[in-house]
Amino acid sequence: MLFNELNLHKNIIKALDDQGFTTPTTIQQKAFSVIMSGRDVVGLAQTGTGKTLAFLLPLLNMFKFAKQYEPRFVILVPTRELVIQIVEEIEKLTSYMNVRVCGVYGGVSINTQIDIILDGQDFIVATPGRFYDLALNGSLKLKAVQKVVIDEMDEMLNLGFRTQLKNILELLPPKRQTLLFSATMHEDVEFLIDEYFNNPEKIEAAAHGTPIEKIKQSLFHVPNFHSKVNLLINLLENQPEISKVLVFTKSRKVADMLFEIVDANFPEQFGIIHSNKSQNYRFSSLRNFQNETHRGLIATDLVSRGLDISDVTHVINFDMPEEPTNYIHRIGRTGRADKDGIAISFVTPFDEENKNNIEALMKMSIEVNPLPETYEESEILLESEKPVMPGVNYMPEATIKNSKGAFHEKIDKNKKVNLGGSYKRSIKDKYKKRQTRGQKKGSSKI
Repeated sequence: MLFNELNLHKNIIKALDDQGFTTPTTIQQKAFSVIMSGRDVVGLAQTGTGKTLAFLLPLLNMFKFAKQYEPRFVILVPTRELVIQIVEEIEKLTSYMNVRVCGVYGGVSINTQIDIILDGQDFIVATPGRFYDLALNGSLKLKAVQKVVIDEMDEMLNLGFRTQLKNILELLPPKRQTLLFSATMHEDVEFLIDEYFNNPEKIEAAAHGTPIEKIKQSLFHVPNFHSKVNLLINLLENQPEISKVLVFTKSRKVADMLFEIVDANFPEQFGIIHSNKSQNYRFSSLRNFQNETHRGLIATDLVSRGLDISDVTHVINFDMPEEPTNYIHRIGRTGRADKDGIAISFVTPFDEENKNNIEALMKMSIEVNPLPETYEESEILLESEKPVMPGVNYMPEATIKNSKGAFHEKIDKNKKVNLGGSYKRSIKDKYKKRQTRGQKKGSSKI
């Protein structure tokens, strides 16, 4: 099937042609007619399968120009980066249409966003927190909303947006079409569907947890953090085909440590992105990586969900994720748009359990690579990697020798001294009740 067989408006077909899109993905084919019918939809598809176009194409196909100022289409997403990406996608798809769209998110001036909204918008793309703030202060009128999309709902719940989502869904007009698109489904998601959706049709493009076939997966066994650093530098130095690489870490702290070392070895070739970085820095890092100004991007799971970064040649899991489904989301950043991809994981003894859980989810084993001959193992350990020896004998010997037991001489400043009555009198004089006007020292009242 081709896009021109979906009964799309000719202006949308022209915009798709400009981008080189001719064939819809499975989720795009399955979702189009159901969304066009006006039914609520729950769409499940693994990352990299085209979920964004799956809801944008039918929504834009139903769009009709109107001079009203209140938005009719709302798209809620978990991150600011995803807001920007979807706004840009809408702008590309409507290059031959007159559609007003804006993105709103936290971390920037709310007053500027209020001014843009009051100018009149058709589509609002937002993170839940900022959207709710704008609705509460009256800047964002919701009475005209007809279509609502919740993209990556499971990730929103993971980020703590459950309360905001519930409040937003209660504020929206009851007569609306609600669409949900996600890669995973769990109990909290199902609760919100039962509570706020009207008999939705479930569309599933791929079984949850299945590996992406076009991605070659492999792993290296390494003992510790600094050995992983040495291996990463070795691969980058000796494999020029690693030309656009996403490196995932388990935390912001590890990402910062790794970036400092990698940047020293490959100056101006890598960026970093995580939630502690400023908004402008995050946008700049993504932009430099997308346009290949930078060879690589070091990231936490912030960018493993939703963001469409094209032509990623390699994904390297510097740390294995604790949540097995996050592994699927991470490696889905490569092997997109029918291209082959490569995912490499570094597995320490600390990562072994996470690796086993991932393999159980995928129902397959990840191929083990031999370490490069030029790789050097490091004996330097982080504090978190040093073995802990439980028991009373773990106290350092020097401390035990110098110990004076439970009874010892107090230091001078902690010794109590009987200061006697003179001390009490001096305090009383210092804080005594003020004399009344006209009262002289030594006089008495009659």
